[in-house]
Amino acid sequence: MLLVLGLAAGLWGIGHVMGAPKRARVTLIAVLFVAVIALHLLLPDGHPVRMATGESVAFWLILAGFAGLILAYRAGLGRLRTRAATVAPEARSDRFSDAELERYARHIVLREIGGAGQKALRNGRVLVIGAGGLGAPALQYLAAAGVGTIGVIDDDTVENANLQRQVIHRDRDIGLPKVFSAQAAMLAQNPHVTVLPYHRRLDDASAAELFDDYDVILDGTDNFSTRYLANRAAAARGKPLVSGALSQWEGQLSVFDPARGAPCYQCIFPEAPAAGLAPSCAEAGVLGPLPGVVGAMMAVEAVKLLTGAGQALRGEMLIYDALWGETRKIALKSRTDCPVCGG
Repeated sequence: MLLVLGLAAGLWGIGHVMGAPKRARVTLIAVLFVAVIALHLLLPDGHPVRMATGESVAFWLILAGFAGLILAYRAGLGRLRTRAATVAPEARSDRFSDAELERYARHIVLREIGGAGQKALRNGRVLVIGAGGLGAPALQYLAAAGVGTIGVIDDDTVENANLQRQVIHRDRDIGLPKVFSAQAAMLAQNPHVTVLPYHRRLDDASAAELFDDYDVILDGTDNFSTRYLANRAAAARGKPLVSGALSQWEGQLSVFDPARGAPCYQCIFPEAPAAGLAPSCAEAGVLGPLPGVVGAMMAVEAVKLLTGAGQALRGEMLIYDALWGETRKIALKSRTDCPVCGG
């Protein structure tokens, strides 16, 4: 018995040192316990292996039962949290509290935002796709700015390798769904906003369900299929799409908004690149602070869109080269043959 428990503790410790995700470590230990139970059921009484691992299978079956109850409880709790996140928030007072006025004072004194702009932020609804490298800083600054309702959709969990750049998450959050980790951090920073986490992958059905409920969509994903999906759904509903991308030392962002005369994402990128031509961050690497720079810029564009301040990056792409400290903008044009917004 002690041999098996010691082996389980060793697997957990080695996995932790090697940076393996919590889910992978739990899976290894589960395989170990299933193997022990199978040996007890298959081997005859008095067999040396049975004697070395507790002799009786009863203890392991009871332990497996307790583990199953704990996992079922956690799964049920997760479903309840997801259901609670979809409940409409209570109506807010039209007046800012003294704490809110003090918190947003630096916005209110800005001529381009003022009290009316801050109220527009408070009444605004922004959906962020992805709580990773780009989504993390965007979510933090949207919450700090006082955007009233912020949705975040992501089906991933926090891993040790994320923490080099996804600064909304903490070491203690490893293994948690990113949307819940992000929600906790945002509400800790600003309890005056509502955060709606959706622990799922964006697909056609969820895009159709969610996009109508938000004013601005931010795309911080790292795969082309989701980017094209978000672009189609946003363009079909006339929603501005703030899109950012990263590669090693370089970042770029633009506002795709065909409903207001700007091109859409597929106008600029008609087809996804061939395999290997656009490696992911995991394959090519990425500078840790770079997502913070581009994600914060995405939050700036969302604030401008909600308040009407300045000029959003419609029909333009901002490119930032962190290695050489250079920033440039290029003009973008719509395509009449675009399958999303052409014609």
